[in-house]
Amino acid sequence: MKFLKNSSVLIFFFIFGNTFSQTINTKNTRLLSQPAISQSKIAFIYAEDLWTANLDGSHPQRITIDEGVESNPVFSPDGKTIAFSAEYDGNQDVFTVPAEGGIPKRLTWHPYPDMVRDFTVDGKKVLFASQRDIFTNRYARLFEVDMENGNVEPLKIPNAFWAKYNTTGDRIAYTPISDRFTQWKNYRGGTATRIWIYNPDNYEVEEISKPETGSNDSQPIWLNGKVYFKSDRDGEFNLLSYTFSDCFILS
Repeated sequence: MKFLKNSSVLIFFFIFGNTFSQTINTKNTRLLSQPAISQSKIAFIYAEDLWTANLDGSHPQRITIDEGVESNPVFSPDGKTIAFSAEYDGNQDVFTVPAEGGIPKRLTWHPYPDMVRDFTVDGKKVLFASQRDIFTNRYARLFEVDMENGNVEPLKIPNAFWAKYNTTGDRIAYTPISDRFTQWKNYRGGTATRIWIYNPDNYEVEEISKPETGSNDSQPIWLNGKVYFKSDRDGEFNLLSYTFSDCFILS
């Protein structure tokens, strides 16, 4: 396993090409995915490796280089650490790495895939989804792993796939099941994804995307007390926000 630390590539974000080629295509680079953002950096996946760049796209930096596939990067609350999933040694587990580059630290070792979702608000634990104690591969469950001692604890949510804490840690926005629209465009079956809000203190839940919309609502995140998510309720996917009274399409 090899990792590239503090590499410096002076090319513009979203337009770099093959690192090992003699020339760099500065116009046609594609397939940058899974972005995450902190106060000063963007993390993303390109060519199945983890990269970072400044918010304006400058100073792109390759953080990992390995035959395994990296995915699902998230920043810690202080922006100093990135948690991500990686398929090293034939299995997908939870890893962390300094945002400036360094040697990744492995946090989970279970044979089932572990998919990173978020940090706890204190930055001491990583939230991830896994099928490690689910009887069927149709569902996953949420767990937290301690960054210091590696202890893994399940959350009291029966099943979940995407999940994000709000800034105070007293709510989790999540989807109970995984996305179906990746297999079937405009899917409107009984397992269309919907978004719920979970209260860790009293275990209460509230559904914010109603069945009558007939849509796939997925990948919720929190910003300024609102839940933002993508939805195909109008045909194509668009960005919506939930204000605890209504949903509206952003202009």
